[in-house]
Amino acid sequence: MRSGGCVINDFADRDFDPHVERTRRRPLATGEVSVREALILFVCLCLLGFILVLFLNSLALILAIIGVILAASYPFLKRVTSLPQFYLGIAFGWGIPIAFAAHQDTVPMIGWILLLANIAWAGAYDTFYAMVDREDDVRIGVKSLAVLSGTFDRIVIGVCQAITLLLLCLVGFMENLNGYYFLGLFGALVVAVWHQYSCRSDDRDQFFAAFLGNSWFGAMVFGGIVLAYL
Repeated sequence: MRSGGCVINDFADRDFDPHVERTRRRPLATGEVSVREALILFVCLCLLGFILVLFLNSLALILAIIGVILAASYPFLKRVTSLPQFYLGIAFGWGIPIAFAAHQDTVPMIGWILLLANIAWAGAYDTFYAMVDREDDVRIGVKSLAVLSGTFDRIVIGVCQAITLLLLCLVGFMENLNGYYFLGLFGALVVAVWHQYSCRSDDRDQFFAAFLGNSWFGAMVFGGIVLAYL
């Protein structure tokens, strides 16, 4: 489904991508892949995902169907709202309630808190990503949180990072996780602070490096979870 989301995103942006430096070499933008081929691939990927959820319970199946709608509709949000990053967080994080539903046949409060944390995290890392394209997006009329926030971009990202970490701390207290989990969160905080520092100048390469560097943010959180359960 993540791959399917990438395909439908490129399909939706096929008329924009040729005008953006970072995306002008995408297969649909160059004509290397046709619109028909892209849609066929998207449908096939969705069918594979649907086959997998047939092995799960009815609640997980219902949530998975909603997930398909979220993934398919996200790419078009940047035409109508300046907050597509948060919708991306819902679409990419929808696996959280599906996982709880599949395992517990319900989605407890902690599942929704984790989803909120994921939404806030997407607001941070995808705004770094959008800052790379901001000049091109303004020129062609694409909306994003990076465009909306203007010179307050790093402050907005910082707020999203802080909310993410606070919500993850709340999860740790609710689940009575040990100090290793919070050590992981501290590592994620260090990564977030470094990203803020490295992006103090208006440099596209630094923005993109910070976006990619969010894998380290996630790795710190994941590492803390693993150590907490060993």
